[in-house]
Amino acid sequence: MIPGGLTEARPATAEIQAIAIQVKPQLEEQTNRTYEEFEAVEYKSQVVAGLNYFIKVKIGDNTYIHLKIFESLPAENQPLTLTGYQTGKSKHDELKGF
Repeated sequence: MIPGGLTEARPATAEIQAIAIQVKPQLEEQTNRTYEEFEAVEYKSQVVAGLNYFIKVKIGDNTYIHLKIFESLPAENQPLTLTGYQTGKSKHDELKGF
């Protein structure tokens, strides 16, 4: 993986779903809404001083949201942080850095 570059999109794994679930309360607070459906479907990652995850999450019938989540270096022992999100996405919208 090239530092700073995004990986290719990959199908979400159980680990990626767990990461998305961990920041779900942050998203719900920021968007002032509750998400009944919350299924990670694909992701990209980016090496920075830690890792950025860009995750496409299905939140309803053909409704998706893109999350940007920062994972600090293990030595920093910081919680996952939702650093951005994009609403109004569809299944076919490409995950891009933002």
